[in-house]
Amino acid sequence: ALDLEACSIINIKPGRVGGYLEAKKIHDLCLSRGVPVWCGGMLETGIGRAANLALAALPGFTLPGDISASARYFSRDITAPFVLDNGHIGVPNSVGIGVEPLPEMLASFRKIKTFEVRSS
Repeated sequence: ALDLEACSIINIKPGRVGGYLEAKKIHDLCLSRGVPVWCGGMLETGIGRAANLALAALPGFTLPGDISASARYFSRDITAPFVLDNGHIGVPNSVGIGVEPLPEMLASFRKIKTFEVRSS
């Protein structure tokens, strides 16, 4: 699309292009050609949302994306919730992608089954 000059902007959805490394390559190519990009989400939990925010913080992402607050999709997210502040969501700035799963949420999804093995 870039070579054919068939677009003026690009929507990058990491889940559709093969992950974050491929998404960054697309970003870098668009940035080198002066084509603005925006980050598209795909109903991520807080973990995926944090990764999308890290990607969207790159310099070529100059258009509003569709990364939304946690409450838009979940009554309770698996991480501390992301909230909108005047139409913006802050990029986490701690280690890794900046979020950790809430232990009580992980526990709520855990299933433990016990069984007894008897010899015949």
